[in-house]
Amino acid sequence: MGDVANSSVEFHPKPRQQREAPHAGGFGCTLAELRSLMELRGAEALQKVQETYGDVGGLCRRLKTSPTEGLADNTNDLEKRRQIYGQNFIPPKQPKTFLQLVWEALQDVTLIILEVAAIVSLGLSFYAPPGEESEACGNVSAGAEDEGEAEAGWIEGAAILLSVICVVLVTAFNDWSKEKQFRGLQSRIEQEQKFTVIRNGQLLQVPVAALVVGDIAQVKYGDLLPADGVLIQGNDLKIDESSLTGESDHVRKSADKDPMLLSGKQQDGAMESSQTKAKKQDGAVAMEMQPLKSAEGGETEEREKKKANVPKKEKSVLQGKLTKLAVQIGKAGLVMSAVTVIILALYFVIETFVVEGRAWLAECTPVYVQYFVKFFIIGVTVLVVAVPEGLPLAVTISLAYSVKKMMRDNNLVRHLDACETMGNATAICSDKTGTLTTNRMTVVQSYLGDTHYKEVPAPSALTPKILDLLVHAISINSAYTTKILPPEKEGALPRQVGNKTECALLGFVLDLKQDFQPVREQIPEDKLYKVYTFNSVRKSMSTVIRMPDSGFRLFSKGASEILLKKCTNILNSNGELRSFRPRDRDDMVQKIIEPMACDGLRTICIAYRDFSAAQEPDWDNENEVVGDLTCIAVVGIEDPVRPEVPEAIRKCQRAGITVRMVTGDNINTARAIAAKCGIIQPGEDFLCLEGKEFNRRIRNEKGEIEQERLDKVWPKLRVLARSSPTDKHTLVKGIIDSNTGEQRQVVAVTGDGTNDGPALKKADVGFAMGIAGTDVAKEASDIILTDDNFTSIVKAVMWGRNVYDSISKFLQFQLTVNVVAVIVAFTGACITQDSPLKAVQMLWVNLIMDTFASLALATEPPTESLLLRKPYGRDKPLISRTMMKNILGHAAYQLTTIFTLLFVGELFFDIDSGRNAPLHSPPSEHYTIIFNTFVMMQLFNEINARKIHGERNVFHGIFGNPIFCTIVLGTFVIQVIATIPTSQLKCLKEAGHGPGKDEMTDEELAEGEEEIDHAERELRRGQILWFRGLNRIQTQIRVVKAFRSSLYEGLEKPESKTSIHNFMATPEFLINDYTHNIPLIDDTDVDENEERLRAPPPPSPNQNNNAIDSGVYLTTRGTKSATSSVFSSRPGSPLHSVETSL
Repeated sequence: MGDVANSSVEFHPKPRQQREAPHAGGFGCTLAELRSLMELRGAEALQKVQETYGDVGGLCRRLKTSPTEGLADNTNDLEKRRQIYGQNFIPPKQPKTFLQLVWEALQDVTLIILEVAAIVSLGLSFYAPPGEESEACGNVSAGAEDEGEAEAGWIEGAAILLSVICVVLVTAFNDWSKEKQFRGLQSRIEQEQKFTVIRNGQLLQVPVAALVVGDIAQVKYGDLLPADGVLIQGNDLKIDESSLTGESDHVRKSADKDPMLLSGKQQDGAMESSQTKAKKQDGAVAMEMQPLKSAEGGETEEREKKKANVPKKEKSVLQGKLTKLAVQIGKAGLVMSAVTVIILALYFVIETFVVEGRAWLAECTPVYVQYFVKFFIIGVTVLVVAVPEGLPLAVTISLAYSVKKMMRDNNLVRHLDACETMGNATAICSDKTGTLTTNRMTVVQSYLGDTHYKEVPAPSALTPKILDLLVHAISINSAYTTKILPPEKEGALPRQVGNKTECALLGFVLDLKQDFQPVREQIPEDKLYKVYTFNSVRKSMSTVIRMPDSGFRLFSKGASEILLKKCTNILNSNGELRSFRPRDRDDMVQKIIEPMACDGLRTICIAYRDFSAAQEPDWDNENEVVGDLTCIAVVGIEDPVRPEVPEAIRKCQRAGITVRMVTGDNINTARAIAAKCGIIQPGEDFLCLEGKEFNRRIRNEKGEIEQERLDKVWPKLRVLARSSPTDKHTLVKGIIDSNTGEQRQVVAVTGDGTNDGPALKKADVGFAMGIAGTDVAKEASDIILTDDNFTSIVKAVMWGRNVYDSISKFLQFQLTVNVVAVIVAFTGACITQDSPLKAVQMLWVNLIMDTFASLALATEPPTESLLLRKPYGRDKPLISRTMMKNILGHAAYQLTTIFTLLFVGELFFDIDSGRNAPLHSPPSEHYTIIFNTFVMMQLFNEINARKIHGERNVFHGIFGNPIFCTIVLGTFVIQVIATIPTSQLKCLKEAGHGPGKDEMTDEELAEGEEEIDHAERELRRGQILWFRGLNRIQTQIRVVKAFRSSLYEGLEKPESKTSIHNFMATPEFLINDYTHNIPLIDDTDVDENEERLRAPPPPSPNQNNNAIDSGVYLTTRGTKSATSSVFSSRPGSPLHSVETSL
């Protein structure tokens, strides 16, 4: 990857010649020179700098910057540098436009099939078959004669297309909003990334994108270099360049050997208080940041190279399971739909050409083709219903909703699937400092003047001499950069700046009602005579000051077990010296220090020593100087456990998640904190190991890690103390790779330091600390805890489980719909040659059920009860036994209801059967009832689907989800409105009257006739004219009455039986007078008629969808006006309808 530098994309408005000019824009270096310089390493680079610029200082002069003062903070100058050398950021990848997303959504195979079917259907509906009058096509062609319905034939195709458009738009909009949300999230993370630069001699924090060529940056341990640069000065600086060079060892950098620093790398170095400076040089080669180590030091200079970093895409547990399921369902649906089409086609062919023995005539071909298209559409309908296209939608909505809500719970999710994986977590390896504890060190116990205080003593209880010595020893012998500042917000804790242990001691001074600031002002930093800084070997820090009498005083503080060995005296309660022998020391260790350590305290000894002017020692011999000390005090410091952590850990344990603590602290402190948190409980069989012991147990003689050995250790391990970053990574990897349990462990890890990077990357879910975390840790993590608090992890678990449950709820609901719809469509098609649920209706079901149900069920808020069950694990099937029972049970109930309605429904409701209707027959009342029943059963099943663990009360907490309630009610209302006959809607009544034409065309007369031969048609013309006449008179009388009286009741309902009887009574003759005079087609009709007349009038028969007949343009199913019912299209004599409705 090293040669990315060569292929950098340039980002400069300046023309090429000018940029390559010897002095670009007045600077002594061109962009090309800087770029070629940054391509060199080590000695070559050093040689090039010396040849071209003399030294690094020469480079600074050429770039018009000062190695000590930095750039002047001058806007014009900074802008000019950006113009010439470019900006320090990688332009984000262009987001996909909405149209691109729409195009992607259209690629769905099912939708393509639907589009094709819809277009074919549309095309055929506009094509008038010529074989209309030919008797040879048999009753097949009769259906096509229903012109009124034929004109409405396009509706089905158009509706399919419309629903396809809806599905596509919803999907595209979802993708678009998800993309937008993520961009917002990324830009927030990027804006938060700041870097320290020196401008005008001041240290400033500037956003990484605001760095310019010539900036002097200060690099600290753990930083990611924001740009390429040249080192000006540094101390023991090491850099991890593995992401560029693949070299895993840290590369040592120094101004005189290898001063080249590359961006995106990490520093590592001894934490001496040195200022490693590096010069910002050529552009940042932004790489995928590896979670590596980093250091004090390094300024750099930049000009960008762009490289779009591709995010990792791997399927989460849930996605894997869902993909598998969708494929299985799709295959089943495909088989079912193919079988449906084949059965329908065979049935039709055998019926028409074998049983009836007709010949295939050329003029009949279009009619037959229409039938085959109808069968194809039914087949497609079965397939559409079988495929749960709402599934991806449900997952997307659920995840997007959860991520948004998790933000409120202080979880900033970087990778969507992490939120769902977290629900399956079985183990959490947590840091101690800052996560389980507050990361605010405080002195809680002290030993002063022969007394052991369990809490901070009152100042009056101490001798003034001891108090004064203590305040001086703490104030002077600590870094002057460490201080305690007033809180930023009302009610917050004072801010601790600098070293945490020193902050605890300074806090102790403040608790004793003293102040450290006056002492520091009296003896400023430059007056300190000699400072022995803290290091991990001697575990102490000492400072020497010159006393007014020309003598010296040394203050020392450090780990009590080490410093007490150097003490020969101790201050008693009066502040006087008394000798302190080894025996006294052992006594003190036993009675004071060990009890403190058992309480999880870190013990620190504070001591001093006076030198007279005469006996000035050799200051370089530290061991000799720091000896013969007088002990002032021993204090116990602890990092208190966060108050909410024990409860959170209890919840985790109840939810089947094992919490392990991995810390660099000593084993006593770690064990004490673990006990306070509840990670270890008395009487349990657990292990607390130190890093060394852990390694000894898991490695073989050759020093290699063996999985079998690790498997013996990790199940009982609860605390790993004094652990290195490698130990943490080994543990996480070992748990993930282990095969001991019945299922693979899903491990979450928390980390804040640079060194936690590898473990965070390796874990299934990595949590980085948002406040204390380094860039490297955040970069390697999946979720950032914005409040650094362990309880937020419990919230993440809850949300993760909620996502999983939401998807399961939706699946249970969706599969019930699918099973029922597929079986109904399949059997209906095979037995009655027509699906009881039409393509348009199926799509409506798919639309409301899929889209809205996924919204309703995916937005269920999580409850605490989610934490009462064990994790599902990776191998458990998505559809549990309980869910299977619910799906099959409900499907059985729904199928029973629907088949009962389908085959004997007309008897229950005393309506005409909708079965075996011809090709273009209008929707029948019968099938409308079936459709409504089907939708209502789904709607109530949506409420059942809210519970998937066999709970009895499905209404529990239903009002806690307003989205759910709104959707269920909304769907119900729309469904009711959609299936009400238009004639029932009074508001539309007047609008329904079309222009009454006196002359009648043949087409008009032919409307409503279903299966009539030519002789019948001639006979019936007179009857039809007669009834139309009656209808016109009736309408006029109604209008007159309406004007006359304000009594609206008797007139408003078109189906009102009274109106026609009133009218009949007025002209003094009754319907019965003429019913029998109408020439009937055959005698059987007479008997039926008489029977029907005696019976009470039944609910009206089914109506033509576009009732063009009767001059009343009312368009919905089941129009119940007495007159239009005359022309109701239905097999059998149309006269029945006249008499029944009158």
